[in-house]
Amino acid sequence: MYFETHSHYDFDHYDNDRDQLLGEILPEAGIDYILNIGTSMKTSRTTLELAQKYDYIYAALGFHPHNAKDLRYRDLEIIAKMADEPKVVAIGEIGLDYHYDHSPRDVQREQFEAQLDLALNLGLPVVIHCREAAEDTMKILTASGAGAKIGGVMHCFSSGVVEAQKYLDMGWHIGVGGVVTYKNAPALREVVEITPRNRLLIETDCPYLSPDPNRGQRNDSRNLVYIAEKIASIWGTTAEEVAKITTQNAKELFSIK
Repeated sequence: MYFETHSHYDFDHYDNDRDQLLGEILPEAGIDYILNIGTSMKTSRTTLELAQKYDYIYAALGFHPHNAKDLRYRDLEIIAKMADEPKVVAIGEIGLDYHYDHSPRDVQREQFEAQLDLALNLGLPVVIHCREAAEDTMKILTASGAGAKIGGVMHCFSSGVVEAQKYLDMGWHIGVGGVVTYKNAPALREVVEITPRNRLLIETDCPYLSPDPNRGQRNDSRNLVYIAEKIASIWGTTAEEVAKITTQNAKELFSIK
């Protein structure tokens, strides 16, 4: 039993085999739950469509920081209405990305705060994107108090132990993906080691970031097994136990019975 907590199956990477993958292959591979993530108004809609089509898929709605420049107030009103659907369990992915700066940084910060306010008003947890923006992300999340109020996950966590402990103390979960399997990621493996077992989630961020031994290929949720195996080696347990623990963590965070 695996819970995929971060996927983008509505992206065009899957146009040729989406129905077969979601309808047959992934359920047969033991993927029992999937959280598909919105990154814009368009993908929030297509994400919700997937969740409505497949019983085991749930939706997070929001604007990725790359698309923050496109977010308008009316979009927040639309997302709030869409969030009435029972398959919508989170707001995301939202946050800051100073690596590419596809949206101006001041706009990213403004829209990050606006979407956090939306999530707080809706009482939904959030999926946080942070790339090369650790200081501002920490400031905004600390000021919002969202970690204690609604919770959420630091998606594809890429900082070190010190930052991880601060987020854990604030009430956040840590999301770990394929990078944990890479030889050049000892810092992330240290984060896994210090993270309480009830605060860790696993994800693929598919179609991106395939773990070893499939690095460089299109990613999908079947690769969660390699992530679980690496975490199991750090925790001194089995991949099956990691799958069980992280599934329960995700179900509790996203209020899925």
